[in-house]
Amino acid sequence: MSTTPRSRRAWRATAVLLIIAIAATAAATLALTLARRQVLAAVTASTGTSTSATLLAVTEPGPAGTWTSGSPYPGGTAKPLGTEHFRIGSITKTFVATAILQLVDEGSIELDEPIETYLPTVVPNGANVTVRQVLNHTSGLYDYMKGEAWSTNRWRGDARFTTYSPDQLLAEAFRHEPYFAPGTDFRYSNTNYIVAGKLIEAVTGQPYSTVIEHRILGPLNLAGTSFPGATPSLPEPAVHATAKLENGQTVDVTEQNVSLDWAAGEMISTTYDLQAFFEALLGGNLISEESLAQMRTTVPMGMGFHYGLGLERFDLPCGGPLWGHGGQLLGYVTYAYRRDDGRSLTMLLASGEGDGFVSFASATGAAYCLS
Repeated sequence: MSTTPRSRRAWRATAVLLIIAIAATAAATLALTLARRQVLAAVTASTGTSTSATLLAVTEPGPAGTWTSGSPYPGGTAKPLGTEHFRIGSITKTFVATAILQLVDEGSIELDEPIETYLPTVVPNGANVTVRQVLNHTSGLYDYMKGEAWSTNRWRGDARFTTYSPDQLLAEAFRHEPYFAPGTDFRYSNTNYIVAGKLIEAVTGQPYSTVIEHRILGPLNLAGTSFPGATPSLPEPAVHATAKLENGQTVDVTEQNVSLDWAAGEMISTTYDLQAFFEALLGGNLISEESLAQMRTTVPMGMGFHYGLGLERFDLPCGGPLWGHGGQLLGYVTYAYRRDDGRSLTMLLASGEGDGFVSFASATGAAYCLS
């Protein structure tokens, strides 16, 4: 096909405009990518005045990487590698719920069956408390950690090396009346996941930790994730932590016996392992599509959070949900979340005060809402 000089000039002009538009788009995309990286770095650095160490890991799509600040040793000069082990607290609950939903898929457990069916005489009023209500904190069971000496979120002196059995934790919980009738309200209670751990053991005949190791950690090669039991130390390399007491004294809280948390929050992990776990879980590789839908059926928690079956939903201010869980015990605050497009964010704040929500909100805004 032949063209006239005028048409050739018009085509060239259009091509030039197209090239300019493409170049402008590419430049804008590059600028946004750089801006996101800079903001993520700034968010991480901004925690330096309130924490001894921060790890922030973000995956694709979009700018990906690991940002760190502080030192793995409070007051130290060495920089974190980003691969250190740390305590993940209540993120343990998502591992526990996943194992239970695998057993649901296999027909060994039914979500709407009374817990009494599997744990006879263990839970008061267990004939009216379902497995689902245990997993989504609508059971009303009193939280044993509300007692001053019963929480790893508080300094316990030498008592932090005491070993507890799950039955002791339940006995402490069941000394108190339930918060409400089963299924009538929501209240986060660590007691639920002590019951959940015992449920796994009753159905499988194995320690709950062994079940999770065989079903989840091994198949996913999560070599950095472990159950410390009564062992107070963290595997190295590790992020160490301190806490400031009301009297102004600063104490090292790295080592403690977290049998007090057991299936409600004892696990240790890394940013990489948490990313891999939530990628497999939310990608549909650990439980069935139906069980994942049940897991993501939520009740409101407040502050933009909703709770499913061992899984939290956080609604971004820019729209869309993140799925994951947070964890906290003295010296360690962790958030691990993933968006349905696969982009995940895992954040550890060591030696800080409070729940670290402001830092988490800033990080999620930078990772997901810059446009």
